[in-house]
Amino acid sequence: MNKTMRIFTLLLRLLALGATLAATILMVTSHDSAEVLNLTFEAKYSNESAFKYYVIAEAIASGYSLIVLFVSSKSLLWRLILILDVVITMLLTSSVSASLAIARVGKKGNSHAGWLPICGQVHKFCNQVTGALIAGLIATIIYLVLLLYSLHTVYSPLFTTKP
Repeated sequence: MNKTMRIFTLLLRLLALGATLAATILMVTSHDSAEVLNLTFEAKYSNESAFKYYVIAEAIASGYSLIVLFVSSKSLLWRLILILDVVITMLLTSSVSASLAIARVGKKGNSHAGWLPICGQVHKFCNQVTGALIAGLIATIIYLVLLLYSLHTVYSPLFTTKP
């Protein structure tokens, strides 16, 4: 890889690390409580399995991003890193999708199932979850761009025609 490509890849990986760390921290620290009809209920990420999956997936992506920063671009591990980038991108996509579905039910409810929205009672929780999901979506987009860029750099020499 030439120097410009390495800098671009490093920048994307740093941005992905920042976004996944922010998403993890925001989701883990999201909690709020409300009183409805003299009953107090607490909303926290650990109450919902999709949010737990989201935290685990974002933490794995954060750890992976940190480890990959220390791998030399001249190493033979770059083919493996390309495969792992695909896995991390799919992991982030699935966790963001599942969490967005649950967050929508929390925000809008579901009248057909009789589920009421909770964001009217626990504003702080909903705002933090929204911030975490935005950061996670940004991380997913960054990983998708990184994956496409890596695929282009790996496979473009294979498709060049020689005169």
